[in-house]
Amino acid sequence: MLKIIIVDDDALIRDSLTLILEMEADFQVVGTAANGQEAVALCGSAQPDLVLMDVRMPVMDGVLGTRRIREQYPATKVVILTTFKDEAYIKEALKHGASGYILKSQPAESIVETLRAVARGNTVLEAQVASSLTHMIREGKKMSQTDLELTDREMAVLEMVAEGHSNREIAEKLYLSEGTVRNYITVLLDKLSLRDRTQLAIFYLKHF
Repeated sequence: MLKIIIVDDDALIRDSLTLILEMEADFQVVGTAANGQEAVALCGSAQPDLVLMDVRMPVMDGVLGTRRIREQYPATKVVILTTFKDEAYIKEALKHGASGYILKSQPAESIVETLRAVARGNTVLEAQVASSLTHMIREGKKMSQTDLELTDREMAVLEMVAEGHSNREIAEKLYLSEGTVRNYITVLLDKLSLRDRTQLAIFYLKHF
């Protein structure tokens, strides 16, 4: 059962999303909040697996809310849900550990599948958002595998993380165990001085 918190300053949206998600047998909405500050506090008591977070809210916006949640409750994943295709918000939310960024205009079934994908360990971006993000971050300085002292296998794992594959999918494609893939990701995070797989994905798109 995937435990979810819904965060939005619009009560109608909170109620609508709650109805949609609770129709799924594998979802349980364990709380709702009207801003990032309430969401952080609620994570302490409800211990959700995933937070569905709006961006523009009073008191504390979704970007800062994401940062606080990821710092205090690293096991909790955050998916940003918004009407705004704002590059600055996309960049900041992902930098602070969001695992996905989708638009409220998407069909309900698409939102549901995104949440399931994030729960499996993938990073999911709505198509228009992904296009914008890729264009934005590919402007960074290019690097080579040699510059970073990465092995061929480490490079293959990094590339697949950037493509949004879960550890299980990487293991199957590279004929490794999931434990070995986790070890490679730990080594990559250490070598590149990064915090999580979302930052690995952004690093790859920016520098390769």
